[in-house]
Amino acid sequence: MQTLAKGGRTNALGFILRLLGGIPFLFVGFRFYGVEEMGRFAAAFVVIEIFALICALGEKRGLAQRLTDGAEDHEASPANLVFDGLLTSLVFSLAACALLLLFPVLIFPSGVNSQFDMWMIAAIPAFALTEILLAAQAYRYDIATTVRARAVVEPWTKSILVVVFFYLNALFLGFEWAREGGIALAFIASIYAALFTAAFSFLKTYGWPKGWRPRPRYLAKMTARALPLIGADVIERGTRLLDVFLLGQFTSSGTVGIYWFAKEVVSLPQKLKSSFEPILSPVITKNLKIGNLTAIAAQVRQVGFWIIALQFGIALMLAIPGEAVMGLGGPDIVGGTGALAILLAAEVIASMAVVSEGVLVYIARKRNLLISLGVIALQAGLTIGLILLAQHLNYGEGFQAAGAATALFVALGVSSLVKAIVLKTLLKAPVSNWRWALIYAAAPAVVVGFLFTEYAPEWAEIVFGGPAILAVYLWVIWKRGFGEEDKILFRKNVVPAADAEPDTETEKPDPTKA
Repeated sequence: MQTLAKGGRTNALGFILRLLGGIPFLFVGFRFYGVEEMGRFAAAFVVIEIFALICALGEKRGLAQRLTDGAEDHEASPANLVFDGLLTSLVFSLAACALLLLFPVLIFPSGVNSQFDMWMIAAIPAFALTEILLAAQAYRYDIATTVRARAVVEPWTKSILVVVFFYLNALFLGFEWAREGGIALAFIASIYAALFTAAFSFLKTYGWPKGWRPRPRYLAKMTARALPLIGADVIERGTRLLDVFLLGQFTSSGTVGIYWFAKEVVSLPQKLKSSFEPILSPVITKNLKIGNLTAIAAQVRQVGFWIIALQFGIALMLAIPGEAVMGLGGPDIVGGTGALAILLAAEVIASMAVVSEGVLVYIARKRNLLISLGVIALQAGLTIGLILLAQHLNYGEGFQAAGAATALFVALGVSSLVKAIVLKTLLKAPVSNWRWALIYAAAPAVVVGFLFTEYAPEWAEIVFGGPAILAVYLWVIWKRGFGEEDKILFRKNVVPAADAEPDTETEKPDPTKA
């Protein structure tokens, strides 16, 4: 639990930095480039991320098990095992790039902003390789590298460069290309900057492989074994991207832009769930190896409550002053306030599914995959149906976006319920993360938020109202909801370093007992 707390705390802080780093990109993108330009970028981005997840071959979680079990010949070093994954991922990535170059309509259904947009396809191999390198670092309990790469380097590189490219055109003649391709170029640079950051830490930790060579038969077997993990990763992330993809196919780029802004705001509570994923995988695989199912159930309950408690507070902070938050992107974005509120609720309800899946991918891969396929099929059908219904009733872009958000909410709710029941059956222990203290904490926070939205200007709602809502909520949840076993999440002094030398009077911590 202490290892989980340390890893989750580090990563949660990192995603707050990620949100702060992403704000300039959103502000410049929507205010200077426009809603439609950002909508076309969003439609392309979701396709790139889906292909990159496929090309990562499920190594985000599968690598932890491969490193725990060791290679088939038990002679390959950990670096060699990681390089097996990197090589296979690179081959798949190049094939994906070729496919999108042949059929660009898949990635740009509404056209492109500039000649540089097609270069975005080159982000697929970098994105996939970064996922594998960060998974390797997480296996050594190094979450700081994930924070540096994904929460600092990537968003800040993107935000800084999009401003630079925009103003190059204003300051110097002949730089029209920088204005037109600024969004795409900033995005590509940020993905490769994250890759170099992850690679640098990986080489320091693992070093170069020794005696490594491609083994086609082993790589083919590894890929076949990873198929359920690939499906789980793509479907889990696909539920957050399918709505944007379908909006891009059935609506205007303006609608996609409005919805994308809301999705980016929701990224903070959404990423909180993944704050514990990198450290949860190696802890679970080690407990599975010794057959300690009781410990796994306890970890699921504990981590699940940590996630939902933090997500709920942030959701209230962003949803109650929702119009003011959406107004940061300009008056054309405010119509997506309803979608923002539904998306925030969807992320809260999804927390149980996320933690449950973190275990099911190891003990019931095929069953988990079938459930996920059913959920994403449900989401696709609901999304298309609600979008077409809104269009039939002549509702505007905001209602169409809210329809996509509602479909996501229903799908994630079903996923959480079904996966929690299956996991409870397999572990023969309760796994629920729900506690009534969440309601007790939300009630006074809603009252504080109502007062700010009724009597304060919009800027005060964001600057003072949001923090006040979160502060009241956290104070109550700390008093009424957090027990002593929960509070280790905030106590650095009780968490042993995973790689620290043992004290002269104490044993070195055993990671299998985390």
